[in-house]
Amino acid sequence: MDLASIIGVALGLTIVFLVQIVEGGSPASIMLWPSMLLVFGGGFAAAMAGGVMKDTKAFGAQLKKGFTNKVTPAAELLDSVVKLAERARREGLLALEDAVKTVEHPFLKRGLQLAIDGTDPDELHDILHAEVAAKKKADKAGVKFFESWGGYAPTIGIIGTVMGLVLVMENLDKPETLGHSIAAAFCATLWGVLSANMILLPMGARLARLSQIEAEEMELVIDGVLAIQAGSNPRLVAQKLRSLLPPDEMKKAEASASSKKAA
Repeated sequence: MDLASIIGVALGLTIVFLVQIVEGGSPASIMLWPSMLLVFGGGFAAAMAGGVMKDTKAFGAQLKKGFTNKVTPAAELLDSVVKLAERARREGLLALEDAVKTVEHPFLKRGLQLAIDGTDPDELHDILHAEVAAKKKADKAGVKFFESWGGYAPTIGIIGTVMGLVLVMENLDKPETLGHSIAAAFCATLWGVLSANMILLPMGARLARLSQIEAEEMELVIDGVLAIQAGSNPRLVAQKLRSLLPPDEMKKAEASASSKKAA
C-alpha cells in the first residue's frame, strides 16, 4: 500500500492544528460540526448534482483507491514479463497456460490468456488498447468528481460564513455571544478552503497520478504480451520494456538485471 496520501493529509491537518495551538487557540474551537457538515455535505451534494449517479456510486471505491492503492514497481512487473518470455521461448506459448494461473497482475493475466487462446496479434493489440482507453475514461470521471467537490467547497464555506453572519446580525442585542458567533461563522470558510486544498483537490491529483501510472503499466504489459506471442528473444523483450520506463526506474531495472546475471 502506498501511504503518500494518508501521510500527506494527516501531516497537513496536524500542521493546521499545531499552528492553532501555537497561536494560543484550541483545535476544538475550529472543529464545529455545523460548518463541517455544510462544507463536506453541501460540497458532496454539489459534486453529485454536476455528474451522473454512476459517478456518485463510484465515490467509495475511488476514495479507497486514493488512500490504499498499491503501486506495482515497474521493475517487478518487467521481471515477471521477461520470465514468462523466457519460458515461452523455451517451451512454447502453450506452456504458459499453467503459469497464467499464478500471475497476480490482472491485466497481464488477461493479455496472456488471450495470447494463449490464439487471438490474432492485431486483434489482441486492439482489445488491450481498448481496455486501456476505457480505464482512462473511468478514472477521469473519478478525478472530476473530487476536483468538482474541491472547487465547490470554498464557495460553500463562504455561504456558511454569510449564514453565520446573518445569525450574528439577528442577535446584536446579545453582545456576550457575538465573539463566539462571529468566530463560528468564519469556521465555514476555513473548512471550505482547508478541505479543498488539503484533502479534495490533492485526492483528485492523486487519482490522476495513479491513473497515469496504471496506464503506463498496461502499455508495458501490452508490448510484453505481444512480444511473447511473437516468440521474441527474452533479452530483446527486456531491453525493449526497459526503454519504456522513466530514466530512474530504467536504471533500477538495469541494476537489478545486472545483479541477477552476476548471481
